[in-house]
Amino acid sequence: MKVGIIGLGKMGLNLALNLQENNIDVIGYDVSILARQKASESHLSIVNSQEELLQKLEDKKIIFLSTPSGEITNTLVRTLTNELQSNDILIDGGNSYFKDSVKNYELAKEKGIGFLDCGTSGGMEGAQEGACLMIGGDAEVFNQAEEVFAALACHKGYLYTGESGSGHYLKMIHNGIEYGMMQAIGEGFDILNAGGYDYNFEKVASVWNHGSVIRSWLMELAEESFESDPKLDDIKGIIDASGEGKWTVAEALDLNVPVPVISSSLFARNASKIDDSFSAKVVATMRNQFGGHDVTRNEGQ
Repeated sequence: MKVGIIGLGKMGLNLALNLQENNIDVIGYDVSILARQKASESHLSIVNSQEELLQKLEDKKIIFLSTPSGEITNTLVRTLTNELQSNDILIDGGNSYFKDSVKNYELAKEKGIGFLDCGTSGGMEGAQEGACLMIGGDAEVFNQAEEVFAALACHKGYLYTGESGSGHYLKMIHNGIEYGMMQAIGEGFDILNAGGYDYNFEKVASVWNHGSVIRSWLMELAEESFESDPKLDDIKGIIDASGEGKWTVAEALDLNVPVPVISSSLFARNASKIDDSFSAKVVATMRNQFGGHDVTRNEGQ
C-alpha cells in the first residue's frame, strides 16, 4: 500500500514516519520548504508539489491530510476532489470541525471519492509510536483504508465510529475532556504553590503518578516539565486553544447539556491571556510537552 501525506509539521511528519516504520510506502508533501527538508533528513520520500504527489501515487490513491483545521484543510479538499479519481480516498487526520468534515464528505461523495474524518490523539509521541484514532465515514471506505489506521494506532487504539463527522465529533469531545483534566491538575499545583509548604513539584507529580487515583500521562508530562523548570519560571501562564474546547461547549449549549468543568476550563484559557497564573503555566507546559504547542517565554529565558 502507498499513502500520500500532505502536511509534514509536528504531527504529520511523525505520522509519516510511523507508517514508514510499519512497512507502508509513504510519500510526503508540505508547502513549507523547511518542513520538506526536515522530512527528507528523516529519510522520508518527499515531493516538491501536490501535482508530483498525485503522479507518484498508485491508481487507487490514498491521501492523508495532517493540516490545520478550517480554510486550509477545506481548500485542500476542494482542490483534491477536482484532481482525484472516483474510488480514491481522502483522510482528514487533523482537528477539523465535524460540520466541516460532513460538508467535505458530501463534496467528495458527489465525485465518487471516499472521505474519512479521523480524529487523532496521543500527541507527537503517539503519532510516531502509536496513536489513538477515531474514524468516521462510509464503512466500505474505512474497510479499504483500515490497514493505514492499524499501522498508525497503538494496540486497541483505533475505532470506526460510524457516519461522516462522527470521528471528528468524538475527538472534539475528547479534547473538551482534556481541557478539564489539565485545568484541574493546573489548579491543584496552583494551590500547592501558594500554600505554606515547600514541595518539590517534580516529586509530587511523580508520587501522584504511582498508584494514585489521578495517575495519568498528563501527570507524567507535568513531572517532566518540573524536572527541567522546577517553578516554571521560564514561561508565562498563557494558554492558547486550537478550537475543540470552544466547539465542545457550543455543542453542549445546542444540546442543553451542562458542562461546567469543560466550559470553566475554556474560560480559564481566555483569562490566561490577562492573568499570568501558576495554574495556567502548568497547563501551558503540559500542552507543550504532548503536542509541541508553543509556550510564551519570559524575557531573558
